[in-house]
Amino acid sequence: MSTRMPAPRPRVDLPRRIGAGVIAGALLAGAINLGTGDVAYAAEPDLGPNVIVFDPSMPVEEINSTLAGISGEAEFSQNRHAVFFKPGTYGDASGEDDPATATGIVNAELGYYTAISGLGASPEDVRINGALHVEPVRACEANPWDCPQPGSLTRFWRSLSNMTINPIQRPVGVDADRPFPSGITDPHTMRYAVSQAAPLRRMNIEGNLTLFGRVGEYASGGYLANSNVDGTLISGSQQQWFTRDSTVGTWDGGVWNTVFSGVEGAPATDFGQPVGSGTGNKTTLETTPITREAPYLYIDDAGHYRVFVPAARTETRGHDWSTDADAGDSLPLEDFFIVKEGATAAQINAQLAAGKHLLITPGVYHLDAALHVDRAETVVLGLGYASLVPTAGDAAIEVGDVPGVTIAGITVDAGEQRSDVLVQVGPRGATAADPADPTTLSDVFIRVGGAWAGTATTSIEVNSPHTLLDHIWAWRADHGAGVAWDSNVGDHGLVVNGDDVTALGLFVEHYQKTQVQWNGERGRTVFYQSELPYDPPSQAAWMDGDRLGYASYRVADDVRHHLAEGLGVYAYFERGIDIRLESGIQAPRSPDVRFRSMTSVFLNGSGGIDHIINDAGATAEAPSGTSRQLVSYPPADTAAPTVRIDADPAAPGADGVYTRAVTLTVSGTDDFTPPPTLEVAVDGAAWAPVGEPLVLGDGAHTVEARATDSSGNRSTVARWSGTIRIAPVHDVPLEVSAHTQCLDGKAYIVASAVNRSGLAADIRLTSEEGTVKFTRVAPDDTVTYIWKASKRVPAGSATIAGYTWKDGQGKYSSYQVDYRATDCGKK
Repeated sequence: MSTRMPAPRPRVDLPRRIGAGVIAGALLAGAINLGTGDVAYAAEPDLGPNVIVFDPSMPVEEINSTLAGISGEAEFSQNRHAVFFKPGTYGDASGEDDPATATGIVNAELGYYTAISGLGASPEDVRINGALHVEPVRACEANPWDCPQPGSLTRFWRSLSNMTINPIQRPVGVDADRPFPSGITDPHTMRYAVSQAAPLRRMNIEGNLTLFGRVGEYASGGYLANSNVDGTLISGSQQQWFTRDSTVGTWDGGVWNTVFSGVEGAPATDFGQPVGSGTGNKTTLETTPITREAPYLYIDDAGHYRVFVPAARTETRGHDWSTDADAGDSLPLEDFFIVKEGATAAQINAQLAAGKHLLITPGVYHLDAALHVDRAETVVLGLGYASLVPTAGDAAIEVGDVPGVTIAGITVDAGEQRSDVLVQVGPRGATAADPADPTTLSDVFIRVGGAWAGTATTSIEVNSPHTLLDHIWAWRADHGAGVAWDSNVGDHGLVVNGDDVTALGLFVEHYQKTQVQWNGERGRTVFYQSELPYDPPSQAAWMDGDRLGYASYRVADDVRHHLAEGLGVYAYFERGIDIRLESGIQAPRSPDVRFRSMTSVFLNGSGGIDHIINDAGATAEAPSGTSRQLVSYPPADTAAPTVRIDADPAAPGADGVYTRAVTLTVSGTDDFTPPPTLEVAVDGAAWAPVGEPLVLGDGAHTVEARATDSSGNRSTVARWSGTIRIAPVHDVPLEVSAHTQCLDGKAYIVASAVNRSGLAADIRLTSEEGTVKFTRVAPDDTVTYIWKASKRVPAGSATIAGYTWKDGQGKYSSYQVDYRATDCGKK
């Protein structure tokens, strides 16, 4: 997120790495004891030139100098860094109660494209006395409180993980010389004022953690998982924040959308409730439905580097740093192909095909083909924001129809040749899945534009069932290089086609059509943050059919089950024209498609969001900062459906009788989906489901119909009744009649036929008095014969038959026509 850009920072020239990486003052070759207990470290793996490894024997001054040397990367730099601390204690804790007097502490700002991690099996194996902190952009040097923006709105792409920090923070570098430094905090407090793509994982903070700048600068984070904070987490100006499976002392603050899932010590849900002079913004879930922590590099008791791959768990709560056999798998580094800058797609794919996992070291990898992950349970672990760039319009990664793949710590930059998809999880139509071993994407960050004019239709496409998305930021750049409506083109951030997909911490921003398109069944999202595109040139250019704009979060019309909790959609249209979005969320109105804790926010600019979801929720528009909330959707379903019966033909003849089969179509409507269940009762029979039209034949019939919706509401009963006498259909159509009559005391039988066949016909008339035949009767001509009988004629019937010939083929039809009895001798 950014609505204004700071000036670019100059590139910092770094000291050359030593051989396979900088190692705490010396390259270790062979097993040597570094004085960190009794552990003898095995030979160091070659992790490439962009990995730094510290050990406790290195002077704090050298550690701080090295960290300062990499902290100044520009926002769109092509440099990448991974920094590791071996197990042990770093820095002096003696100044913890008065940071202004502290010396000998590890104290550095954390810059762009830098991931700092501990190499212990537990976060408690690496202890830092000091602070690895993030400060906002200082836009107003003399009076920083006058410039809350950009603040931390562009503090992306950096992370901390797997260590303990005893917070002792002091300002560093230029900041330390300011009259009012940004880097000052209270004792026992560290600042981590970040926005997106800056996760904290497996962190143990022995004090307080503040998430915003000293004078309240804007921030748009953030993500904390599987961590412990002993003191207070102070969110301050953080617009939104997601905390998962952690333990906190207390929580203070929140602006629009603060979500806790499985967090010990989390505040109670107050979203949409009166809180002081405002309304609450917090949503708390007791447990997380399914989790799988990100894999991480560590050193085992024998001094060997290994990768721990946590197992999936369900209904989790609190932090869990266990590494026993039940907690996951520990993989030796020999099972990995260590990818270094310069490796080609062909080389990497060959290693994948040979059964290797991937450890991708920090760097930018330009790939002329997609990486193909076709083996179940493959691990792809990126270090230091390793970035993949497809150059030929391909995907960066394609996962086959296999379960249990883990992809973590990867950044993907769209190339200048448009890709259909950047990361594809399973081919379209994929079926392979294991709910206990879900394919998982953790800390996967996508960028379309910013570094250059990248373009991709869809950033992430998930086709495999039971996929888990754990912290995703898909970002169509709103600033940087190649940014324009027709330049960094991107339709969708995430498309989900697979069933039973779960997203935990989903950030998707600025895409030009539906940012999230969810087509699969039983999807689940816990926390969603999205900004609409800033740059539609006109309303006409941003229309979803006849609908104003594209919903940010879209659940397909035919989806029957979905649950999303803690969603925020924000608008800032920068063109100065009235751009409108019909609703931030669009979904079927169904009792099993449910949403909880939704907000729309008007950040600035023009236009706004008319509704939060579908037609529900108030409009978010000027003034700046206006937020609207909706606690839940849909409302209770209390309205009964309607039902109707349509008949074909619609009405009987003049005598009230239908002369051909009647087709009845039963239909029902409801204000919710799915459509109501339809039932009929035919001629007094029991109620039975109906799906196809009913066809009724001869007889008197009564049909009743009713509709029942998924909430159990039932319609009133619709009824149809009628009598049907079906006239037969003949090959030789004749209009026939017969009757009796008296003349001069004598009885006569009269039979007639009109030729309606369209061809010349032979017509034969037969009664009990005899038979007569007429030949070649022209179309529409009438023939009649009168038989003289006795004075009395009993009731009977005449037989009238017709014959036609055409092209050597003949047709024949026979009709029985009744006549009444007659007594012509009766006085």
